[in-house]
Formats: sequence, structure tokens, C-alpha cells
Amino acid sequence: MIATTTREWEAELGKQIRTLRLRLDLDQKQLAERAGIALNAVKNLETGKGTSLRSLIQVLRILNRTDWLGTLAPSVSISPVQMLKTKTPRQRASPRRMKTKKA
Repeated sequence: MIATTTREWEAELGKQIRTLRLRLDLDQKQLAERAGIALNAVKNLETGKGTSLRSLIQVLRILNRTDWLGTLAPSVSISPVQMLKTKTPRQRASPRRMKTKKA
């Protein structure tokens, strides 16, 4: 399934977190205690009901999946095309003025 709506993304992320927790042989209470968050936060996260960003990060740390955060927030850089668009135009030199000789 490819998630497209916010609810679908929440549900998919929750399923993946639950799978990781079970692979580590942790119950929800143990995960909550290790992450320093409420049990309800873990339950809400796994069922796709959402939770705070802080709780998500704490859970990902315990599940050894902080690499996910890098894909959620990659480094922002300016694209070469954008650089060309924002480059200040080259200014022309002033035309040379002929000096007049004083008589």
C-alpha cells in the first residue's frame, strides 16, 4: 500500500513502529518506559492516532531507527537552477567619458 493521505501515513508509520517493537521483543509498556513517554503515546503512535514529534523521536531512538529522521528532514540546499535565478545580474561598466583639455 502506498500511503497518500495523512491518516494513511500515520497508520503505515504506526504499523512499522509496532513491527520494530515486536522484533525487539518489547511490549508497549516497556517501550514507553525506555522512551520516557506515556503508554498512551505509544498506543496512539502505533494505531495511527498521532502523538507529539518528541514522542516519535524518543521511540525511534529506542528502536534504533533514528536514520528515519534523516529522510524526514534532509539537508536543504539551493539547487543550481535556483542559484541561477537568484544571481544578481552583472552590471555594465560606465561608458568612458572623454576628457576635455583645458585651454
